[in-house]
Amino acid sequence: MKAIGRTALLVSVLVSSVLVAPSHSGAAPSELNPVHAFAARGHHVDNPIPGLASNTTSRRGNGINYNGGPVMVHTTHAYVIWYGTWTAAKTAIITSFLGSVGGSPYFNINTTYYNAAGTRPQNSVTFAGSTTDNYSQGASNLSDAAINNIVANALSKNQLPSDPDGVYFVLTSSDVSKSGFLTSYCGWHTYAAIGATNIKYSFVGDPTGPQLSSCAVQTTTSPNGDVGADAMVSVIAHELEEAVTDPNLNAWYDNRGYENADKCAWTFGTTYTKTNGSKANMNLGGQDYLIQRNWVNASGGYCSLRF
Repeated sequence: MKAIGRTALLVSVLVSSVLVAPSHSGAAPSELNPVHAFAARGHHVDNPIPGLASNTTSRRGNGINYNGGPVMVHTTHAYVIWYGTWTAAKTAIITSFLGSVGGSPYFNINTTYYNAAGTRPQNSVTFAGSTTDNYSQGASNLSDAAINNIVANALSKNQLPSDPDGVYFVLTSSDVSKSGFLTSYCGWHTYAAIGATNIKYSFVGDPTGPQLSSCAVQTTTSPNGDVGADAMVSVIAHELEEAVTDPNLNAWYDNRGYENADKCAWTFGTTYTKTNGSKANMNLGGQDYLIQRNWVNASGGYCSLRF
């Protein structure tokens, strides 16, 4: 989601795209109720409701506007920077998702978008590599600039390639605090010129801890047995969808500043119950996940888990 505020809170960096925390309104996590969010491109907007089409006619009539910027039209290469302390079990849940979302009916929703030449994103994502960062920017109250530094350091040290077709996820462990995380947002994506390359990157934190419910709809059990990692997967999916269709923050968004995944944020469609009592809505690569829906740019526009 673009530069965003939740109620009176504003994100400090207005060039980024942010997914605000869910507002549970006392509902049990298993109810998976849609929630309200507040979004804007550089300023606060009152009372937009995710999941509803725009009240104005978009250029293509599907509730979202094309604003002339690029989209990512080649295979998307997903990279991860594991910042902090991670267990093999947590990393496996996330890497399995990134390695299996390409070619899925879910990611195929992004093929309903296009650039100025009419070229569409491919339904293709590869998990292209990862590296670790042992608290190079500290563990307390990381700034947005610190996230940029983490990405730049990984590239300058050749820990990861400088890839214009990449989306770099800076994933912080649960002992790391980030300004705004769990109070104003759950994740964001943006871009920057790093070296000679336009680099797309995203921040998503592990919400495990006292404020877990700020960024997780299931807080006691989850499809893969780790409520923090499973919650992160849903936010990662949201940011991945948006990074591909609005990488430079000037392509696809509606008149309220909502990108495609923002329009469906914290809604999950039809779910099924796993044996451990958790809810899920899709199986990718043999793993179950509960993933936020995305906006289909066709047939007038609608939230869905597939196209």
